[in-house]
Amino acid sequence: MEEEELQKAVYAYLRKKGFRQTELVLQEEQNRLSSSAQSDLAVSRLDNDPARYHDGYSKLRSWAYSSLDLYKHELLRVLYPVFIHCFMDLVAEEHMQEARTFFHTFREDHELMHLRDLQKLEGILSPSHLEEMELARSLRQNKVKIKLCEYSYDLLLQYLQKTQSVTMLGIINEHINFEVSAGQPSSISDDVDVVALVGSSQDIAKQINQKEVRWGLLEDSVEERLERPVSDSEKPEGENKEVDPEDSKKRSVEGGKQGVSVKKLKKDKLVGATGKNIRSETSTVSIAPRVKPELTLPVMTTEVEQSILEDLRNRVQLSSLALPSISFYTFINAHNSLNCSSISHDGSLVAGGFSDSSLKVWDMSKIGRPTKTSNSQGENESVESEHLLGLEEGKRSYTLFQGHAGPVYSATFSPFGDFLLSSSSDSTIRLWSTKLNSNLVCYKGHNYPVWDVQFSPVGHYFASCSHDRTARIWSMERIQPLRIMAGHLSDVDCVQWHANCNYIATGSSDKTVRLWDVQSGECVRIFIGHRSMVLSLAMSPDGRYMASGDEDGTIMMWDLSSGRCVSPLMGHNSCVWTLAFSCEGTLLASGSADCTVKLWDVTASMKVPRMEENKASSTNRLRLLKALPTKSTPVYTLRFSRRNLLFAAGGLSKQA
Repeated sequence: MEEEELQKAVYAYLRKKGFRQTELVLQEEQNRLSSSAQSDLAVSRLDNDPARYHDGYSKLRSWAYSSLDLYKHELLRVLYPVFIHCFMDLVAEEHMQEARTFFHTFREDHELMHLRDLQKLEGILSPSHLEEMELARSLRQNKVKIKLCEYSYDLLLQYLQKTQSVTMLGIINEHINFEVSAGQPSSISDDVDVVALVGSSQDIAKQINQKEVRWGLLEDSVEERLERPVSDSEKPEGENKEVDPEDSKKRSVEGGKQGVSVKKLKKDKLVGATGKNIRSETSTVSIAPRVKPELTLPVMTTEVEQSILEDLRNRVQLSSLALPSISFYTFINAHNSLNCSSISHDGSLVAGGFSDSSLKVWDMSKIGRPTKTSNSQGENESVESEHLLGLEEGKRSYTLFQGHAGPVYSATFSPFGDFLLSSSSDSTIRLWSTKLNSNLVCYKGHNYPVWDVQFSPVGHYFASCSHDRTARIWSMERIQPLRIMAGHLSDVDCVQWHANCNYIATGSSDKTVRLWDVQSGECVRIFIGHRSMVLSLAMSPDGRYMASGDEDGTIMMWDLSSGRCVSPLMGHNSCVWTLAFSCEGTLLASGSADCTVKLWDVTASMKVPRMEENKASSTNRLRLLKALPTKSTPVYTLRFSRRNLLFAAGGLSKQA
């Protein structure tokens, strides 16, 4: 009111003094300022209009779907990030009803590729949820990388300039980075990384992937001794040199402290007899470089070495023309309570983890024996409980391990079958003795359910991963973890050791796989390309390659040195629960919830030249050799023995 009175006083003064022209100019200026303010208010109201998101996205969607078929599949890649950011912007502006309508109107377009993300985003009901939900926060804080050819990129720019869609242009500029390539558009089936929706930015991933990874195998391993030809000068020394047993024992202890597995001279005698044969059967492993261990490795006993040598001596050489024989174990009448299974390295023991907190172990050597002989050494009432399982062929016995206070989600045997680890929703990991049939240690460190636990290739150490988004390295002799690996944006669902024990790999619900240095606890690789949560991992015997399987049934083969995807494998139509490499690395086996075991030829990818590896797009180089369907049993576990026999296990809710 004071401003209006002041204007009236100014006008009255100008009229009194006879400044008519000045009064008219002042009135015109005042009217112009008033109309400009009203126009700004109208624009402000338009900017806050929730309908602009629906209209802008609807027009962009119609234009993309009506584009030329040659470029349509590239232009459609832009729709999903624009869709989710339109939805989250509506929520942030507190237009909740409009946000729900927008989400359900266009959700169907993206369900095929991004169903899991949509299910999470659907739970956003208020602006506070955008800050609380990890996926939403990471999407709003980081940009999405989309690959387009140059012509598709020009078409998109022309559309945005022609339509003057300020809202869509703002979202694209703020949340999308385009990687423009010359030439023809790439097919989505040939490029697994065309749309990267990741929490960490691409720059950080590239920076991490430049770190050096020593992917070679351990020095002075049993396999290396067998592969190494014995010279004439070495033979007499190994055969004739007398060594005092006490001195030998002393050197064994010192070697263990230095982190190198000490080998007995008795093995040198066997090298001459077996080294020549084994060398030809492990060609892919023999060319791998050798590295020193970062962890202090346990000393290997003579009996264990002899057992390994015996297995190596009888190893079958596998190839695309010589596929492995397979032994399949089925848990029948599991009533959907079987969560995991594990098979010992020689296939003699099979374990199953159940939702009733129990862990059951079957001894395959006792299958078919009379029930009375199964407890020949007596019963231990406090620990061991023998039950009978009714089958068509007769009664079977198993050993029941009880101690967990929640469902058992993972189980794994030590390399020589004398120990068994299990993890549970009670946030603990338990170590069991298969010889004493008792619980030895309960490891506590995770704050939430532990999804997976895996022994290292040499035993003694093991790794675990959890809902708390961390992975941890443990030693059997300590109750606290040695290392904690933190960096994933969601649950860490699976973990796997590298062949040289210097690294572990973790797969997560954030759709990435990470490689960690066990000595420093740092992430040295981030593998981006999966479109759903990663459920299984496997390392090649030579340590160079890693395979990962996801919820959608896709398997990817990664080169650890470069961090690139060598080849995506399309064949399964459901979750890939388990992966396993053959001992010489020529075959990859995969087990899935689609009730099949598939065998892939890995030899082709091993021989791919470097020039072809660096190409942006690549065809599936790994050839599917054979698909082995079960009747109706999802495959939970695969295991190649040292003799290259393949063992598999799965659960059947009802006997068919």
